[in-house]
Amino acid sequence: MIAAITAGGRVEGRLASAMGTDVKALAPFAGGKLVDTSIAAARAAGAARVAVIGGAAVRAHCAGRVEAVIDEAPDGRENLRRAIALGTDQPLLLLTSDLPFVTGDVTHAFLQAAWDDDLALPLASEKDYRQAYPGAPPHVTRVGKERVAGGSVVYFGAGVAPRVLDVAQRMFAARKSLLGMARLLGPALLVRFLLNLLEIEHVEARAQRLLGIRARAVRGASPALCYDVDTADDYQYALEHFATG
Repeated sequence: MIAAITAGGRVEGRLASAMGTDVKALAPFAGGKLVDTSIAAARAAGAARVAVIGGAAVRAHCAGRVEAVIDEAPDGRENLRRAIALGTDQPLLLLTSDLPFVTGDVTHAFLQAAWDDDLALPLASEKDYRQAYPGAPPHVTRVGKERVAGGSVVYFGAGVAPRVLDVAQRMFAARKSLLGMARLLGPALLVRFLLNLLEIEHVEARAQRLLGIRARAVRGASPALCYDVDTADDYQYALEHFATG
């Protein structure tokens, strides 16, 4: 299995001030940098090769830690394309670089659940998420009758990623917006969304028809795959939660 970690994101304002850097992946965390948690998790979960997509500062930090650092592009979607394109003939694990609580154990558990799928994303229940991170900034959304937190990790079966690159790229970019996902997957799902009738099974079925592969949301995944850092409040909570154990 190959692991690809996107680490080209830039931040500004309160978040950049709190992190002391405009490169999110290089924010201080747990005695290292935020990207280090994703690298360690991928390695511990069984990745034989880890590649990071980032700029010069990321390259300098990751030297000796990963097998490859791929130069970033100014466009975030192009960086995502470069990551997804790595999955040529081996399974591909795609991670973001802002997952402060991700570990090898929870990543391995997700991979075991997803191994027979062509494409899989983790979902944590609202109950599990709130128990794991009480008082955390909101990361939960409603899908039909369910309330879930979506993950920032994606599994692709061997050779699948390049075949579905364009749609997978757009789906990953829209993963935090149910409305964006519904728009991407077609008018029928958009109508269901507007009527509050959209269920996870509808998204899975449409993705499977659109891509011609077995695509699935892995329910009951660890909240650690779902907590990412988008705001200064997210980052501050992560620092405090880690410090208190």
